[in-house]
Amino acid sequence: MPHILRNIFLLSSLLFCFGKTYSQETEAPKLKVVPSGRVLIDGALYASPEKYLFKDGLAIPEARLGVKMAYGKWSSWIDVGIAYGKIGLRNMWIQYDFNSHNSLRAGNFLQPFGYQGPTTANNKATFEQPLVSALYTPGLQLGVMYTFQNRSFYSASSFHVESSALTNVMNYPQFNQQGYSILTRFVWRQKNSGVDNKPIIQAGLSLGFSSPERTLKDNEDIHDGFTNSANFPTKVSNVTAIAVAVGNARNRFKLSPELLLSCRRIALESQYFFQTISRKPGYKSFNSQGAYVTLRGIIFGDNYSYDASIAHLGNPKKNTLELVADYNYATLSDRKAGIFGGRANSFNFTLNYYFNPYITARLNYAFTHVWDREGETPMTQNAFQLRLMVLF
Repeated sequence: MPHILRNIFLLSSLLFCFGKTYSQETEAPKLKVVPSGRVLIDGALYASPEKYLFKDGLAIPEARLGVKMAYGKWSSWIDVGIAYGKIGLRNMWIQYDFNSHNSLRAGNFLQPFGYQGPTTANNKATFEQPLVSALYTPGLQLGVMYTFQNRSFYSASSFHVESSALTNVMNYPQFNQQGYSILTRFVWRQKNSGVDNKPIIQAGLSLGFSSPERTLKDNEDIHDGFTNSANFPTKVSNVTAIAVAVGNARNRFKLSPELLLSCRRIALESQYFFQTISRKPGYKSFNSQGAYVTLRGIIFGDNYSYDASIAHLGNPKKNTLELVADYNYATLSDRKAGIFGGRANSFNFTLNYYFNPYITARLNYAFTHVWDREGETPMTQNAFQLRLMVLF
């Protein structure tokens, strides 16, 4: 009898412990819902021989309103943007975090290609992202992405479909197939970068492969081309700087090494892009390339920090004044292929003042010169710009 009572006592104790642990582990997480938004208010004055293309003035080039949600290991973000009078969905994704190192995201989101690729406007130090970066980074696309990170490495791999998948009816003859891209970004970073004012050292490589995109011909859904284009670095007047459409294409491959160096109040960001488009027999492949270098310095305020979640320099803290100098070059002209989309040189100087995490003012001068465009004369733009960016 004592033996039986002892066993019952032990079993009861185990059940009690298990039940207590189970109730603790399965305690329902709390749902967190946070509104989000962004408003850009720009003013610009232009000096250019082609002044008739660039109109001085004020504009609200973008306004966004959305909501972020988190529930345990799940999170999501949905926002709607208004740009130049047009309304459209922007971010629209859901993410599951397996743990602090691994996550999976699906929906419409910024794709992981290059240093600037996965960042929004509030993470960028230049007034507009470098022209060459706008050419080669895909922006918001519909797809899935897996991310891994630890103290020394960051990697993200995604599969996405072409942009027109969100804007065209997906049935014949309007849309009977989709072009796709596979993108990867691998980053090595020095352990504890930015911790206790330690130097930030980071080097990375992005790779991308794409099938041809939709080119509608005679009401037929044909996938045999690629396009690249970038505007002059201003939003008050939207004018295309360089652009190219490459037809009779089979696939596209691109790569982009990146470098980030920072010590206390000085930072260097740099990236190179190369792209080759393989074409059908009888047509030469089309190659293009470009690069940018950005030098950042804090005039007064705290030292630079590091955002490990996107492998990017963190935003300066409140009451910080920052000076940013940027040079970038890009070419979409390939004489061997007989395609002349243009070449561009651009210098930018931006003075940023971070009032707090939600309000930033930018003062900018940008010089951009484009040439070697088929059927177009060279063009030069001088832009003097002011922006107030409000986040919430």
